[in-house]
Amino acid sequence: MLSRTGVLAGRNVLVVEDEYFIADDMRRAFEESGARVIGPVGTIEDALSMIETSPRIDGAVLDINLREVLVFPVADALRARGVPFVFATGYEDSAVPTRLRDAVHCEKPIEPLRLAEALFGQPAAC
Repeated sequence: MLSRTGVLAGRNVLVVEDEYFIADDMRRAFEESGARVIGPVGTIEDALSMIETSPRIDGAVLDINLREVLVFPVADALRARGVPFVFATGYEDSAVPTRLRDAVHCEKPIEPLRLAEALFGQPAAC
């Protein structure tokens, strides 16, 4: 488990999640651990806008299914910027396009701080 000064301290993390309670739990846990949360956002359009307008994104957590729309364009945009991300989802790895299968995949339910560990260097946290 991360401490308040763990791997999130001082990092800007984009949260892309359409379930309010999950997004709010993630936001709260990340902020309590010292991160600045970008969002959370629940649509592809809002996520792409955040990626375009945010000068610094250190990492992102992506739910795969956002109101019946798949998040892969957001993953592509993050990858183009060199931003690491993890998928936090109920979907299996096989739902992820081949080009994105090297990204860390965490199955829900998962504790927000374990997602942070997976995002910033401990993929086994999932």
